[in-house]
Amino acid sequence: MAKARARHILVDTVEEAEDLLREIEGGADFAALAEVHSKCPSGSSGGDLGEFGPGQMVPEFDHVVFHDAVGVVHGPVQTKFGHHLIEITSRTE
Repeated sequence: MAKARARHILVDTVEEAEDLLREIEGGADFAALAEVHSKCPSGSSGGDLGEFGPGQMVPEFDHVVFHDAVGVVHGPVQTKFGHHLIEITSRTE
């Protein structure tokens, strides 16, 4: 069964997510930004969500994690929780 490990930053608006993405693309540290800006409790650990399998996250999040490139920051991805920046740190098939 496939498994993935990812970290994310959850914010309220697409504009906040886009601003943070620009900071990351400019060299800012993902984990440091997650600690300061993420609404998710995982922010205190740099956005790390640990390892999980398909179907354990909301569908929009799950699709990115199990179909898009590893090691790249994806987003903004909108879910019922808000807007996410997602970095897939590892994935096994």
